[in-house]
Amino acid sequence: MSFQPVIVGTGILGWTFLQRTYDSQFEAFSTSPQLSRDNEYFLSRIGEISSAEVLVNDRRLLQVALGAFGLQDDLNNRYFVQRILEDGTTADDALANKLTDERYKKFSQAFGFGPGETPFTTDLVKMTELAAMNSVQSFEVAVGETDGTMRIALYAQRELADLANEDVSEETKWFRLMGLPPLREMFETALGLPSGIGAIDIDQQLTIFRDRTRALTGTDTIAQFSDAEAMHKLTNVFLARAQIGSYSATTSSASMALQLLQSSG
Repeated sequence: MSFQPVIVGTGILGWTFLQRTYDSQFEAFSTSPQLSRDNEYFLSRIGEISSAEVLVNDRRLLQVALGAFGLQDDLNNRYFVQRILEDGTTADDALANKLTDERYKKFSQAFGFGPGETPFTTDLVKMTELAAMNSVQSFEVAVGETDGTMRIALYAQRELADLANEDVSEETKWFRLMGLPPLREMFETALGLPSGIGAIDIDQQLTIFRDRTRALTGTDTIAQFSDAEAMHKLTNVFLARAQIGSYSATTSSASMALQLLQSSG
């Protein structure tokens, strides 16, 4: 039986425990037999793969490839995945470029099967990095089976910090953030935005995201989240608001107040 992450409590309390025990829990999870076998199989076979068609027809390979980007739910959508890979990302009309979820673009770029691109499947360093990311993402998925907000928070520690350090304009960073569902959900929750905000004009969304972030942190830049303290503050606000939202969805305001009073007494 594979190791299952231990989550003690919810919200900031549960997050503090997970952060404190992350290294030991991740080590136990990443060395579990099934995950180790899947990653070893991927590394032993991927160097022989020269086309998207061959990759998607090997379910074990595809599971690791998709898992490295948190796209494991597309495992059975082979035609769709093959199209993402074969279209590449260099053409404006490539399928990955048409999707709002930026993870598909990163997935396609990682293998280089598109027109005019050079496949990376023989690059052992890059493929080893993908196998390692499959372990990281798989751990986050396992955490999410117990607490979805914890999964988003873990994802943000990696992806938001990387985005903050990218050498692109702040506007580009914001559009990329809004195109990454986990980060978007984190910000919508932390900023108190309505779930229907995604239906309005994208430029209006950008203005709202930036204005609300400035009100929360004092600045509207993504670059600020390269600082650990800024990340810590955002994560805590997200977890607290998510927990309040969860309570509100299951209890009346009166019973929630009573629970809070009892827990503080």
